Amino acid sequence: MELAILGATIGAGLAAIGAGIGIGIIGAGAVDGVARQPEMSGKIQAAMFIAAALIEGVCLFALVICILALMRQ
Repeated sequence: MELAILGATIGAGLAAIGAGIGIGIIGAGAVDGVARQPEMSGKIQAAMFIAAALIEGVCLFALVICILALMRQ
C-alpha cells in the first residue's frame, strides 16, 4: 500500500513538472517570436494558448490516472 502511495505521488509530481517545463518552453518561444515579428503577435498568442491548453490537458489526464491507480489499491 505504501508503494502505491509513493508511486502515485511521484507520478503526479512528474506530471506537474513536465507541464511546467512544457509551458515555460512555449512561453519562451512565443516571446521570442513576438520580439522577432511583432505584427504576428495575435497568431503567435493563439497558437501558444492552444499548445498550453493541450499540455495542461495531458497533465490533468496524468493526474487522474495517478488518482485512479491510488484508489484501486
